[in-house]
Amino acid sequence: MLLEDRVAVVYGAGPIGGAVARGFAREGARVFVANRTTAKADVLAAEILGAGGQAESAELNALDEAAVDTFVDGVVARAGRIDISLNLIGYGDVQQPLAEISVEDFLQPIANAMRSHFLTERAAIRHMRRQGGGVLLAFGGGGIQTLPGLGGFKIALDAVEGLRRQWSIEHGRDGIRFVTIKTGGIPETIPEGTPGREEIVASLRDAALLDRLATFEDVARVTAFVASDHGRTMTSATVNISCGALVDI
Repeated sequence: MLLEDRVAVVYGAGPIGGAVARGFAREGARVFVANRTTAKADVLAAEILGAGGQAESAELNALDEAAVDTFVDGVVARAGRIDISLNLIGYGDVQQPLAEISVEDFLQPIANAMRSHFLTERAAIRHMRRQGGGVLLAFGGGGIQTLPGLGGFKIALDAVEGLRRQWSIEHGRDGIRFVTIKTGGIPETIPEGTPGREEIVASLRDAALLDRLATFEDVARVTAFVASDHGRTMTSATVNISCGALVDI
């Protein structure tokens, strides 16, 4: 198994966080799932345990500095180390054209993204430095492509990429890697019956260069690979699994 004896923390128990957490557990990791409300985290941890994996859940506000530090210290106290930290919390974005959005709504996703990533990653790095390494992961990615009407959301993703580069250059020699995964859109994230779902999925397919789109399983497998020793040469990088919808330059 790719992640046997590794300890992974996943912030956010939504659909993508759940897929990655289950994937980590299948590959042998002990997974700690933190979510702002306990219900989703508890269900996810129970599902992993029921499948024979190792998982624990916790209620956590990833914007609370003291709570994040206490949580991560507690993970290390219980498990002995922290090898993987993945932040998948929502940014609370309001998507409107820039000329129409309020300054508060524009700044909210940027502030939330920066605060939650900085706090969760700094807390992990403190322990990773002492143990000789670890992996930080983010989801979404930046790049040159964008769409109208996203408010501050795309700018928040670009800011996460800037933070990724800064962590990587400051702590690469400590054995700490940081990689971002980007997909360009996953149809499974859009519930059946959602108004306009067919049109959205069609637009995603039109943008892709392959005859497929990324699935939750694709995300889980790729993320586990990147977090494992098979990905040990990858850092300060973005892994593009958008099926060509997002073009790297």
